[in-house]
Amino acid sequence: MYVILPADRMLPPGAEEKPDTPYKTLYLLHGVIGNYTDWVTGTAVQRWAEEKNLVVVMPSGDNSFYLDQESGQNSYGEFVGQEIVEITRKMFPLSGKREDTYIAGLSMGGYGALRNGLKYSETFGRIGAFSSALITEGVKERTDDSPRYIETRSYAQSILGDLEKVGESDRDPRWLVEKLKKEGKKIPEIFMTCGKQDSLLGQNHVFRDFLIDAGADVTYEEWDGGHEWDFWNSSLKKLLEWLPLEEREAGISSGNVGL
Repeated sequence: MYVILPADRMLPPGAEEKPDTPYKTLYLLHGVIGNYTDWVTGTAVQRWAEEKNLVVVMPSGDNSFYLDQESGQNSYGEFVGQEIVEITRKMFPLSGKREDTYIAGLSMGGYGALRNGLKYSETFGRIGAFSSALITEGVKERTDDSPRYIETRSYAQSILGDLEKVGESDRDPRWLVEKLKKEGKKIPEIFMTCGKQDSLLGQNHVFRDFLIDAGADVTYEEWDGGHEWDFWNSSLKKLLEWLPLEEREAGISSGNVGL
């Protein structure tokens, strides 16, 4: 994982140091064929996190869609929804409050943020999902004819298991929303974006409309853009403006801490 920790800064002469308080935290997920460095190399996340006094934790999730894969004992969902939260709270001075803890991601990571933000809704107060690859949408109709492996039926089966049962499990964000409603639990607030030229725009519209009909607190924005970093950089900036963050006091930071 890579961690941005805005813990050091040189204050202007005469400025009064404020008491330390636990940091608000964003767990930020990459897309398919990506890794923990993607957000740092593709966006201005470091500068913006320091401006907002926000800790950002960026883990690697391989091509797992951040789901638990029982056959291989690879618990990627539990990893980002529970384990990494627990260990980073032990390692760094992070707030343990739900309202101070957020999860977001792009493409595969957008789905991962939605699924795990909803599944672990007692941990995450807000969710950000950019150009989400909502793999459960229309998954039963998939075949192996596509030249792109991530669009094939066999790949979906390796990630989701029995495709006939996906809609009745916690792998489907729709099912999780309905579960939270039945249990009378609070659905995290959700911020979604998708580019107008993105091939995933249609499925993002469908899921947005589902959330609205379900009574979820969802903010949706779209503008010109494709499935690319310029769009996700802009999406990240909009997310940080949407999150309940405060500008840090004036000062000069030396950079970030990488793990």
